[in-house]
Parts: sequence; structure tokens; C-alpha cells
Amino acid sequence: MKAALCHMQLNVVDEKGCAWYKEFFAYLGYKVISEDEGWAGYANGTTDFWIGPVEKKFKKKGYHRKAAGVNHLAFFVKSKKDVEKFAKEFLQPRKIKPLYDTPRAFPEYGKSYYAAFFEGPDRIKLEICYLKP
Repeated sequence: MKAALCHMQLNVVDEKGCAWYKEFFAYLGYKVISEDEGWAGYANGTTDFWIGPVEKKFKKKGYHRKAAGVNHLAFFVKSKKDVEKFAKEFLQPRKIKPLYDTPRAFPEYGKSYYAAFFEGPDRIKLEICYLKP
């Protein structure tokens, strides 16, 4: 059996997070497939993402990528130039500080691995990366 990731749900603290992910997924070429009462679904033909508000009783619990659970999400692009373009056109105008002095090469991950790391509005670590096939 061979499988692929079908979808992922991200819970956000507030509507600002929902709006931020709407811009983020639009920039990456995802289409809105559903919007309803604070929830939205985004698709690009491979993996869907669902964004919605966290239940009130869990808001104070917080998120930390070093705890059990998801550490980060990486989105593959077609070139180093696309990584640079993302940093310039998406991160810089929104004053989102890249992590680890990125974008830059990460030879420890692969000869041509090049990435930008940053945090979303609720501190989920995200990555835009390129690796020559």
C-alpha cells in the first residue's frame, strides 16, 4: 500500500490567524474550497488544509513545537528563486522575521536544500523549501 497526505487541520487562536492563513495559502497557489463560520478549506490538487478556531477551553493551553505533536510544516517550491521571492514578497511586507537567518542553504538536509523558516500567527513553524530533484 502506498499513501499520501490527504489533508491537515490547523486550529488558530482567533480570526486574525484565519485571515493570515488565507493570505498565505493564496500566495502559494491554493484555492479556497470551503468557507463557513470561521472555518476555511484550501486545496492545491494534492494536500488540503483546513483552518478554524480552537475551542475556547483549549485557547490558553498554547502551542510549542518542541512538545509532542507537529514540529513544523514544509512547503516545497520549484526553485531557490521561489524561496527568495517568498521571503521578499510575503514575509518582508508583513514584518515576519525569518528564523535561523534564512533564507539560506542547508547542506545537512541535502546538497541543494534551500529554505526559509518562519512562524505563523500562533507560532507554528512553517518552511518554504527547495531541493533539486
